[in-house]
Amino acid sequence: MVEVEIARPQAAAAQQQGSGERRRSRWAAFAAVLGGVLVLAWQAARYGQWLVDDAGITFAYARSVAGGLGPVLQPGAESVEGFSNPTWLVVLVVGDWLGLFDRGTLFGVADFVVYPKAVALLCCAGILVACYLAARRVSRWPALVTFATGVVLAAIPSFVIWCFSGLENSLFALAVCALAVHLFLAVLDERLWTPAVAVTAGAIAAFAALTRPDGLIYLAAYPLVALILIRRELWLTGLRHVLYSGIAFTIPFGAYLLWRISEFGRLVANTAVAKHQAMPTAHDLTRAGELVQYAGAPAVIAAVGVVGLALAAPGRWRDGVVALLVPLALAMVAYCVLQPDWMAQFRFATPVWALGAFIVVISAAELLARLRTRGRLLVALTLVGALIPSGVALADAAESYRADSDVPLCWIAERFGRYVNGYADIIGLQQGSLLAPDMGGSSLTSRLRLIDMAGLTESRIADIYAGTEDISLEDYIFEERKPTFVHTHGAWLLNGLTNDPRMSRDYYQIQGFRDASSGADEDWVRKEVVRDEQQLQQLRQYSGEVLKHLLPDYQKAGECGAVLRPGQTVPR
Repeated sequence: MVEVEIARPQAAAAQQQGSGERRRSRWAAFAAVLGGVLVLAWQAARYGQWLVDDAGITFAYARSVAGGLGPVLQPGAESVEGFSNPTWLVVLVVGDWLGLFDRGTLFGVADFVVYPKAVALLCCAGILVACYLAARRVSRWPALVTFATGVVLAAIPSFVIWCFSGLENSLFALAVCALAVHLFLAVLDERLWTPAVAVTAGAIAAFAALTRPDGLIYLAAYPLVALILIRRELWLTGLRHVLYSGIAFTIPFGAYLLWRISEFGRLVANTAVAKHQAMPTAHDLTRAGELVQYAGAPAVIAAVGVVGLALAAPGRWRDGVVALLVPLALAMVAYCVLQPDWMAQFRFATPVWALGAFIVVISAAELLARLRTRGRLLVALTLVGALIPSGVALADAAESYRADSDVPLCWIAERFGRYVNGYADIIGLQQGSLLAPDMGGSSLTSRLRLIDMAGLTESRIADIYAGTEDISLEDYIFEERKPTFVHTHGAWLLNGLTNDPRMSRDYYQIQGFRDASSGADEDWVRKEVVRDEQQLQQLRQYSGEVLKHLLPDYQKAGECGAVLRPGQTVPR
């Protein structure tokens, strides 16, 4: 009886101590995630209100869908799948419905800037939460691993720039990290060959595939991990669960595919047709060297060494890391085989940075935990020595991008939307069209029917680029579409339109220049809509007064007003 009385306070004390440890652990996790998010937010803030113009294309589709107009770039436009990120589109539509997006300002800043960047920050927080959930199972210092992962990601300009660009990168990276951690935890718990794990893996892969086209590759994540880790006696069980995963992927992705075919009449997004992605080759895999060069060869060699040494010890830890490495390898393959686009800072590598940073940090923590003091010191010094040159180079890359970022949405909204609206007002044009290569900001502010020179939102032009149309781009533009205004610049001058004799026959050049320092920039107007020589001179005078102020502002990140609406003009 006395022993029972003594045991009760001891059990209560142990329970209280365990409760206190859990509370401290939760606070440490919260602090680690918050700290990592704040470091990422600080780095993102250094790019100001910049959003890349391509993000505006999805913004415009979100506006149309939220307004009940369907998936169109502009009211009354042809239904074309000019976006390749359906889940991100849904996020923007929900924001519109909640009054958080495309309505005005939030905290004194345009909500079309605040909302996507805030969602990106939440996605980054989700990535760090996933890191913590994995790290707490294998590391003595899960909070430190989580915070260190956030710091490493914040130091990589490519990750920060594209997560906060207004595009879907942050949501895509979150989906890939969630899939990797899901497989990691399933391996540690020996639950990999269970229906719940298989179905969840397939569903997450479907979400990734509906966030970016290259997300389709993650359908292979669960089967590959199962193939690598499966024991001979579990082959039939493994095959059955691979089938479960495939079914879980097929249901949502297949449903969207059926809707795509019924709505747009295409098996793939129009953007994929316009970019005419070539079939991958073995040589494409050499593009991984681009990422090695960007991150710094010494840092990559040190990182590979740390991961390799951490994998030397057999056990569930090693199997778990294999489950992380498979999605990383798939992310690398996706980056290599995707046709590069014009944007800088490795836009398609976002999942590579997220998974790579976490794997290296958690492997370093595991390795340090095994070593004695001298070994820890050696590993730490090696990592620091390898990372310093990379840190300097990445800081220079960030500074360079801030000074010369990819085409800002706000500038396109001004240059091809509001500015060209001014042309239309001068000639009293009620209805007309504009042929231009940048559709993001244009679609948010232009009152003209837009014709996408790049073909992303134009099915016929996409087919012309893909070689499946019997008509040339020049014949299609000059004989069928006959745009009221034509703008072209830079590399787009090479498509032959401005050199075609029908351009000078049917159009007046309002303004144009070509020089080595500023590139090229030309505006044309169809002759039949210009009343007389005096009106043409009014157009040229307007251009001379307004354009000279717009061009030097090319790299201004934001400052294009609280709302972007069709019909707005540039103040004179």
